[in-house]
Amino acid sequence: MMESPILLVEDNPDDIALMLHALKSNRINTPVMIAEDGEQALQQLYGEQHNKHRQIPALILLDLNLPKLNGLEVLRQLRANDSTRLVPVVVLTSSLEQSDRLQAYQSGANSYIRKPVDFDEFVTVAQQLGRYWLGLNQPAIDT
Repeated sequence: MMESPILLVEDNPDDIALMLHALKSNRINTPVMIAEDGEQALQQLYGEQHNKHRQIPALILLDLNLPKLNGLEVLRQLRANDSTRLVPVVVLTSSLEQSDRLQAYQSGANSYIRKPVDFDEFVTVAQQLGRYWLGLNQPAIDT
């Protein structure tokens, strides 16, 4: 059986490349699916062409400021669907707004992390995310 992937929902190509590099640098070899907007994320999870071979992610890293469908709406839909209701979702965003944090947690986020702008800090955050969510954390369901 194939290892459950990480779903990275991020519209900034530089942040995508940085996260992939940071995961690799930390020897986190979990497959990564990428969605560049909120609609694409939902399509990857629930779209008809993905139903036959669909894998529920082990972890979703979700930006808030996304085109087409923002991260909070994606999060609400994730929590409303039985197949993704219990998947850990880490909001990984540049926003420091208290209202964004509050709405994210009220919508079912498991964690809220501000994206570091410094490369070394970003690598450290990726290491800690991988270690906790893919190593230490015991998920509600096996994916």
